[in-house]
Amino acid sequence: MAEAASGGGTVQYIQHHLTNLCAGQCDPVTHKATGFWALHLDTIFFSYALAALIMVVSWRLGRSLVSDAPSGFQNFVETIVDFVAQQVRDTFPGHNPLIAPLALTIFVWVWLMNFMDLIPVDLLPVLANAIFGIEYLKVVPTTDLSATFAMSLVVFALIIYYNIKIKGLSGYAKMFLFHPFGKFLVPVNIVMTIIEELAKPLSLGLRLFGNLFAGELVFLLIALIGGTMFLAAGFFGAMFWGGLQVLLDLGWLIFHLLVITLQAFIFMVLTIVYLGMAHVEDH
Repeated sequence: MAEAASGGGTVQYIQHHLTNLCAGQCDPVTHKATGFWALHLDTIFFSYALAALIMVVSWRLGRSLVSDAPSGFQNFVETIVDFVAQQVRDTFPGHNPLIAPLALTIFVWVWLMNFMDLIPVDLLPVLANAIFGIEYLKVVPTTDLSATFAMSLVVFALIIYYNIKIKGLSGYAKMFLFHPFGKFLVPVNIVMTIIEELAKPLSLGLRLFGNLFAGELVFLLIALIGGTMFLAAGFFGAMFWGGLQVLLDLGWLIFHLLVITLQAFIFMVLTIVYLGMAHVEDH
């Protein structure tokens, strides 16, 4: 923030916050990925750290479950589990023991990754730079297109797997040949079905990335408006702009809390729907 206010420029400030900690095939000047073997270490770290948090909390909660007088946290977790289970019952045809645990994992994990967007934008990057000398740190994994597409491609692989398992290889091929216009328009059917199938991972990955990336930009712009004016104004002006920034941050935080929950819910529901379509033999 101080860098932006002292002449570093708003564009440089935003670009700095939107640059991942890159290792491997990365440009030494821009720190952007230049090849396939470029790893965004911050995305990997925070994704795995949140996944580990889910496993540790689940393990500890599983060891302390009580039925007669459950704790408030146990009630909260059971509410989430019941909510996800109801979505699976309402959306998924038939029964598959993988779907409910997968949906629950997606919902909680995506929500936690989205929640990182509510941490003050300068807090963790400044701490990482001061303590570890890390110049770039992007703390929201779902604002990284590689992370959202990785999750969507895993779901896409499961869609293909269950299509072949349920319909058979010949049945899956027939879906491309005869869906949606019948046997007289096979070339058109192939093109339309390929587009329809590819739209599934694209919609999953791009929707989540786009909404969280936009939310991160809004937080950065609020920080710029309040921070630069706070440093440039006098005492009373600083009080005004500082207060305005707090109000703007609080308002956007409350709204964004709804956004991050909705995006986690949409990713979960679309996963259930797409896998449900794969389990329908006549699709």
